[in-house]
Amino acid sequence: MEEVLSELKQINQRLDSIENRLESVECRLESVENRLEVVEFEQQQIKQAVLETNEKVNRLAVIQESQHRIIELLSARSIQHEAELKRMSDLQVVV
Repeated sequence: MEEVLSELKQINQRLDSIENRLESVECRLESVENRLEVVEFEQQQIKQAVLETNEKVNRLAVIQESQHRIIELLSARSIQHEAELKRMSDLQVVV
């Protein structure tokens, strides 16, 4: 009987040890889950920032293209005006 009690005591000790290890694993798992939630939240914020940045870059590209067309038009007009002024200057020299 004492032998059975001794074995039961050992089994209880081993079960206690396993229970302690399981509690430790549960704590670590909870910590990992909390960190994962933080990472997921930060990832969502980064994703939102990337989308907003992409939208702004696209708007800037449209504005830049518009400005490029305006600069080309102004450049053509400037060349045209310069040619007209030269022509007028040449006409004045002849007169």
